[in-house]
Amino acid sequence: MTPTPTQPRRRGPTPDRRRFLALVAGTALTTAGLPALAQVSDLTFPDWVRVFRPRALAKGVSAATYDRVMAAIEPDTSVYKSDQAQPEVQEPIWRYIDKRTNEWNVDTGRKRIREYDELWTRLERVYGVDRHILCALWGLETSFGDLVVTPKYNRPVMPCLAALAWGDPRRRSYWEAELINALIIIDRGWAEPAEMIGSWAGAMGHTQWMPEVWLAMGVDFDGDGRVSPFGRPDDSLAGTARYLVERGKYRRGEAWGYEISLAPGFDVGLADGHTQRPLRDWQARGVSRANGQPFPRLEDAARLSLPAGANGPAFALLQNFQAVKSYNPSYKYALAICHLADRLRGGGPFIHPWPTEERLLSLAETQEMQERLTALGYDTGGVDGRFGEKTRGAIQAWQKATGMAPPDGYPSDKVLERLRGS
Repeated sequence: MTPTPTQPRRRGPTPDRRRFLALVAGTALTTAGLPALAQVSDLTFPDWVRVFRPRALAKGVSAATYDRVMAAIEPDTSVYKSDQAQPEVQEPIWRYIDKRTNEWNVDTGRKRIREYDELWTRLERVYGVDRHILCALWGLETSFGDLVVTPKYNRPVMPCLAALAWGDPRRRSYWEAELINALIIIDRGWAEPAEMIGSWAGAMGHTQWMPEVWLAMGVDFDGDGRVSPFGRPDDSLAGTARYLVERGKYRRGEAWGYEISLAPGFDVGLADGHTQRPLRDWQARGVSRANGQPFPRLEDAARLSLPAGANGPAFALLQNFQAVKSYNPSYKYALAICHLADRLRGGGPFIHPWPTEERLLSLAETQEMQERLTALGYDTGGVDGRFGEKTRGAIQAWQKATGMAPPDGYPSDKVLERLRGS
């Protein structure tokens, strides 16, 4: 893609920059949680195209567009071999966040804040979403647009969606809907198939829109007569801001949250990520900002969270953290964006250190922990070896029931050892 006047041509990446591009490509340009696929269909692809046609037309795709686009598609069956290998040890949250708030990301993000000042001002006026949050999300999704113009990390999306709609039995209805959405986008004249490049799962553009998001949340913010996540970032950032407001319930003027300190003797069982109280109430119980500054809005409701247990940083999370999390349900992802946003506005690293000395559980050990908790009647959300919110909640509930202190929900080797003896 030829850089536009608002997207200057850049020099070739340094070795550190190439590693960062690969990191972003490996996280932002995939659909988390999808298993490796095997093509399953009773129909050949041409037969399936004929059978699927009435359904697409019934959803509003014109016959002319369907016939023109689908007749030219050769399904990209390489999507069925998408790698879903899980690491033996999950990446700790501190390493995940450190990689995404590195010096290059902070420096480049601050440059983009200055470079696009007029655009950020318009976006904040219309949607109320903080420019630093939007810029941080842009950085994590496509390295501030660099991946959008890097052929190595893109492929034609239509052949991928067609292959998935045709041959993925587990999520076929989802892929069928996204294929139809993509055809409607083409029907509206917003893009041609050759222009629609992105990940194997169909995410496209500066902030990695799936077709449904492009179609439902897209905004023609640059006034060129069409909605596009490519080229200038105006439309993409506006559509993302709209998404955060309409689907994430982002609140104008509120922070995403705060790093906090807990008074000695504070009941960490209350820091379950679910119990919500006004900051005024939390303050009365011994919660304060880690930087010593007062909470600016004591009426805001917050949930407390200890993502690395009682020995790591603690956070008071407000609604705008949930809004960011609506864009990608990963807690690590949302916290990385929010922390990067703080760094872009001039803040420093977290004040409380991460417990880097903690031994991380292997995949097999995490699965064993989940199996043992499930057998005891606690809902871990499945035995998949992944440490998510349900597993955290199950650990915390078990800790409270057994009197194990502190009940912080952290999957330590001490928790597993005690579970083995129960």
